[in-house]
Amino acid sequence: MSNEEVVVLSVGGVRYVTRASTLQQFPESRLARMLNHDEPEFKLVNGEFFVDRDGALFSYIMDFLRTLQVSLPTDFSDYQRLRREAEFYGLHPLADLLSQEHLLKPRLEILEVRFSLQEMQAFFRVFGSCSTTVEALAEQVTVFTGQQPGQSWSSPFPSQQTLVPLPLERPSHHDMVFQCGTEYSAGDQFVARYVSIKPDNRKLINGTNVLGLLFDTLLKDGFRLISARTVSSEEKVECYSFERMKRPAGLTVMVNQPSGSSGVAKARGGQKQKGK
Repeated sequence: MSNEEVVVLSVGGVRYVTRASTLQQFPESRLARMLNHDEPEFKLVNGEFFVDRDGALFSYIMDFLRTLQVSLPTDFSDYQRLRREAEFYGLHPLADLLSQEHLLKPRLEILEVRFSLQEMQAFFRVFGSCSTTVEALAEQVTVFTGQQPGQSWSSPFPSQQTLVPLPLERPSHHDMVFQCGTEYSAGDQFVARYVSIKPDNRKLINGTNVLGLLFDTLLKDGFRLISARTVSSEEKVECYSFERMKRPAGLTVMVNQPSGSSGVAKARGGQKQKGK
């Protein structure tokens, strides 16, 4: 059968259409042998291969064959059943990946925002259980500083003068600290700090406005607010807790098929590479 030939399968009454080359990704699998009519259990009926197995779970089998990656929905729970299907089809690399269930399950992320408003300044501390999430958020947040005349310190918009970006404070890989507002400098001058959070291009000096923009950014990124409490009424420190279920990065099977070999597969977390 030509690698480009279209193959139709009816799995548990669900119809799938694919290329022969997709089913031949793993030559030792039952799906590859089926194309050579070496699997009598897979009957050819009216030009379609009939397979008496779970038709819904077979969609994940097909996705794996097409991408060489395991990427499951956040609400997926049938790991044992899918592993059993993978073993039935002789897709042992997939079965091995599914045995690493702890790597495939989505994980709960917690992120905490502490906000303190003191006179003309607002202070923020963001702590997250996942360091990569905090790192990504830190790349979105930029603090700009510059001198402002005393009479315009309360202006919500920066003056025409050049603002200098400041590096964020990173006490650890899991948190970051920044502030906005104004503080007295000398003479009739104030030091002003504005905060910008990508992709929004505004530079905000008001702490409440920055807090609102930070909330919008987190909500758009899949977080949800689960609690709000006052940590210290005297220091006016408020704490907001967020959580989200984060899908893990897909596990990839690296396939090497040198000449005369049936192929060797191993799992890696990263981009797919396929040797010839």
